[in-house]
Amino acid sequence: QLQLLESGGGLVQAGGSLRLSCAASGFTLEHYAIGWFRQAPGKEREGISCTSKIGNTNYADSVKGRFTVSGDNAKNTVYLEMNSLKPEDTAVYYCAAGNPLFCLAPLSGKHDYDYWGQGTQVTVSS
Repeated sequence: QLQLLESGGGLVQAGGSLRLSCAASGFTLEHYAIGWFRQAPGKEREGISCTSKIGNTNYADSVKGRFTVSGDNAKNTVYLEMNSLKPEDTAVYYCAAGNPLFCLAPLSGKHDYDYWGQGTQVTVSS
């Protein structure tokens, strides 16, 4: 099976932290661009980061300085560490794998990534 399994979402108070995990099966993450996305109720999907071997991780302005992407090649897993969470961070979060060239383009919620996680709900209370 070729899939991404996402986990780690939940309910957290404002100012708190969460770490999301995205584990790949059937393909090797290091060969792909890894994007993190989120979609809040009533809003379009937002690209919040992109990571590949081609360059440094790019972050959306809305999360820059608060969110950090890391990976563990041995576990074929990528992580999104979220700190100083705000109520406006509340959304369903998705990881995706696609063409590594995607990370050379501006962040977008419209990239046609090859594989997607199922999404995990992050709710930040005030």
